[in-house]
Amino acid sequence: MTEKEYPETQALLKVYGVGQLTALTYVLTLGSKERFQRSRDVGCYLGLRPKRSQSGERDPQLGITKAGNVYLRSLLAECANHVLGRHGKDSTLRQWGLSLASRGGKQSRNRAIVAVARKLAILLHRIWVTQQPYVPFYAKAA
Repeated sequence: MTEKEYPETQALLKVYGVGQLTALTYVLTLGSKERFQRSRDVGCYLGLRPKRSQSGERDPQLGITKAGNVYLRSLLAECANHVLGRHGKDSTLRQWGLSLASRGGKQSRNRAIVAVARKLAILLHRIWVTQQPYVPFYAKAA
């Protein structure tokens, strides 16, 4: 289906860790690439942003909102786990995620996986809109 009916998924498959099922689910869940004005809004739509509970000077770090599609969110988390895993290919996204996971704490690895999943959702939308090839080390290429 990704090759014949949804050719726009081919650009998404170039990102390491994203398979055909994830790319197809991503395109079908979002529906249209023009749906979001900014790619950053996709992470919020999928429920991959932290909850807020600010009161006075307190700004506690809370879990994600879990407001979006559960299946796509779990697929993106698995892709992020693969990117950060032992056999993941080196990229800017992987280095950022590993530095986030190395900060310490009980939940640092899980927090890094969710953060990488959110960045992955944003990256996939940007690739889908622009149809430009994926560059693993974007900052060094620019």
